[in-house]
Amino acid sequence: MAGRFSTGYRAGGTAVAALALLLVPAAAPAADPVKKAPTPVSRPIYTTQAPIVMLKDMDSGAILFSRGADKRFAPASMAKVMTAYVVLDLIKSNQLSRDTVFTVDEATWKKWNGSSGGSTMFLRPREKVSVDELLKGLITVSGNDAAAVLAVGIDGSEELFVKRMNDVASRIGMASSRFGTPSGWPDGGVTKVSAADLITLADRLIRDHPAAYTRYFSVPRLQHGTSPDGKPIVQPNRNPILGRFAGADGLKTGHTAEAGYCFLGSAKRDGRRLIMVVAGMSSEKARRDEAERLMAWGFDAWEGREIVPAGARVGKLEVGQGTSPTLEAQAAIPVRMTVPRGYAGGYRATLRSRSPLPAPVARGTRVAELVVTPDGLPPQVTPLLAAHDVAAGGWTDRARTGFYRLTGL
Repeated sequence: MAGRFSTGYRAGGTAVAALALLLVPAAAPAADPVKKAPTPVSRPIYTTQAPIVMLKDMDSGAILFSRGADKRFAPASMAKVMTAYVVLDLIKSNQLSRDTVFTVDEATWKKWNGSSGGSTMFLRPREKVSVDELLKGLITVSGNDAAAVLAVGIDGSEELFVKRMNDVASRIGMASSRFGTPSGWPDGGVTKVSAADLITLADRLIRDHPAAYTRYFSVPRLQHGTSPDGKPIVQPNRNPILGRFAGADGLKTGHTAEAGYCFLGSAKRDGRRLIMVVAGMSSEKARRDEAERLMAWGFDAWEGREIVPAGARVGKLEVGQGTSPTLEAQAAIPVRMTVPRGYAGGYRATLRSRSPLPAPVARGTRVAELVVTPDGLPPQVTPLLAAHDVAAGGWTDRARTGFYRLTGL
């Protein structure tokens, strides 16, 4: 299989920069002395009765299947993934600690206790509980009480925390979504999402917080609280395919009368990670069976071929008004091209970025996209990160950058 590379550039807005290296498959076959046209491979077929379905290969950005992906619906407890993302962002930026302890106030407990507030981790009034434990309760057992205590503890009220949720959702590109509660509890139709936005959220959470994803999203059971007879309360993880489907490790279920039984899920096998949404299922069993069947099809009918290894420097990008005129874009995870099994075609790859990037730029910031287009398939987009910091520069740096632009030295 041969790769084809573009080297074009368009000034202003979006730039398409030259690919620097490494865009040749590691296991490319030896050249055949007799040139033969590649045997065409049909796109795998998937059939489903689910009205809303989406499956994405995270490493390549390829959408393997999509139906009703832009339809807005009430996500129910899948909204808690947004709450978790907001909390994890605060922890990452050192604005919050996992060890921070919040107290369950009486008003929050009365609103969300187990007799009236749906799913719960059985928090008690005036109980002191860490952010770490609340995150486990939020994800593992879908605790509405955990969501409320986190919201009130961080921002003083659920309403203010919801504003933060919507600000973050907008920042990460969830253009069709709006949140009205941190728990997803029915709110008169305010909270609405799309499958495409949920896929975006899961992708960002796993990429931006990989250690936290491992820590919180595949806990098999939670022990917290005691029953009236003094026995520990142990609840299993609500994820319907965790422990049933090899590689499954997240994320959240949801159920509303409007959307039916829903699931935002992810699994990883042989280095490939898939993210899926199913919504509108008629029962818990139908949701679980559809999720397993969709995931199995994604892994069995498609394959990922690595074209850029993790950590590779892919190309240089121009930086404006910085201490350096350029920075290198880096692949944080292996970049794979997702193709039907047996695919024998080629591909084209381009590096896409704004030009110039405004300084300062912090290491790990998303600065570019690698767009890979296999023959006969839609483009597949993988984000690239800044390999190093570039601080804002002074007038001498700007003069040096101008000289670089003119001479390339």
